[in-house]
Amino acid sequence: MTKHRKYFMIALVVAALFGVHRPARTAEPDKRMNVLFLVIDDLNTWLLQDPNRYTGKVVTPNIHKLADSGVNFTHAFAAAPKCCPSRTSFLSGVAPWKSGVTDNGVAVADSKVLPGKISMPELFKENGYFIASFGKVSHGYDLKKIWDAQASHKRDPIPPGAMLNGNSRKSENDWGPTHLAESEMNDTKMADLAIAQLGQKHDKPFFLACGVFHPHAPYYVPQKYLDMYPQDQIVAPPINEHDLDDVPAAGQKLISGTYAWAKANGQYKGGLQGYLASSTYSDTQMGRVLDALDASPYRDNTIVVLLSDHGYHVGEKLHWQKGTLWEEATNCLLMFRVPGVTAPHQTCERPVSLLDIYPTLAELTGLPKPAHLDGVSLVPLLKDPSAARERPVVTAYQNHLCVRTERYRYIQYGDGSEELYDRETDPHEWKNVASVAEFAAIKKALAAELPTPGERAPVVPYVRKGKDKDE
Repeated sequence: MTKHRKYFMIALVVAALFGVHRPARTAEPDKRMNVLFLVIDDLNTWLLQDPNRYTGKVVTPNIHKLADSGVNFTHAFAAAPKCCPSRTSFLSGVAPWKSGVTDNGVAVADSKVLPGKISMPELFKENGYFIASFGKVSHGYDLKKIWDAQASHKRDPIPPGAMLNGNSRKSENDWGPTHLAESEMNDTKMADLAIAQLGQKHDKPFFLACGVFHPHAPYYVPQKYLDMYPQDQIVAPPINEHDLDDVPAAGQKLISGTYAWAKANGQYKGGLQGYLASSTYSDTQMGRVLDALDASPYRDNTIVVLLSDHGYHVGEKLHWQKGTLWEEATNCLLMFRVPGVTAPHQTCERPVSLLDIYPTLAELTGLPKPAHLDGVSLVPLLKDPSAARERPVVTAYQNHLCVRTERYRYIQYGDGSEELYDRETDPHEWKNVASVAEFAAIKKALAAELPTPGERAPVVPYVRKGKDKDE
């Protein structure tokens, strides 16, 4: 036996006894799509709406750029017109009238329906995703323990001398320049964290959520943003000073006094300036995150969804803030960019709900859809924004309900009083035709779209009644 053959035979024996270490086969990388989930608080739809509602300037180039890169849903509506119930619904997939969470200041943990229902980010985590949340994403719906990385939102310190607008009553409804450097503002810091996460190497697909607080009141922003909106150049929305004459008492109770105070004290344009400046500041932070994604290796494998949690009045219906069932408080931003699915420069005018986000993301990423979801996937509309969709959108607030179709808005208050608007002839919702005989059949058909009493859960009790303070 030759020397070389002898060594070869010894090697075979050793291999048989102990095994031979071979290089491990490299695992196939997980190519499932990532999700970048961007949420803006209290941002109304002025910036992307038609001139029938607003003809002024709103400087939001980054949101416009994203809208142009995919599908923009111009008729998206919140399931509830306040932060807590809206976010709880689109993150849980459970409609507010089923969970009982229909307002801010309620104990979400007391819902009899939500326990045991897997939330949207949890679904991603259970299916192998890395999940992270920075800023205001949830509100009252406690998801803090589920995230792999997380930083909760904190409000910026109030500037010295607040109230800056001269209102002697301490409240959220103040506006003016902040004393902080932009880099020290909390929304900026939350965007920084999201950007840092996008700069890391991810071995697993990720679900990354980033939420900004602005333009939620108070509107404290760096002076440079206020300077972008000289008050003498601001165009106010169309307002009918007799708008509430045909609104039932239950609807009138929802009106805040901020608009009346601002108008009486010469502060209306100042309030608009603060809101618009805060909107542009938020757009800047979202733009920084989107730029970081586009500069990363993940751009072509990441779904981007951007939304506002509900709409916002700035004088329409003589109201300031959210918390109504009219167009201004319920209509919100919603846009998707999905590699390989959406085409750029697409607009969808079908009424859709923020409840539809959860099933949409589940379908796009191939995850199993939980049985409890109350929304319907938007994937057919992402592929063809003109596709048919007959399902109307229902919105709940406190013990009141609303249904919105392409043409009509019908509101049914808890005491049975009603409003009906034909938006084709009345885009500002200035004429309540609920009592007009020719609309009786339409009103009956719309009322039939509302959840029945048997489908509604008891309203979860308040723990901070009358408060609208965000966490």
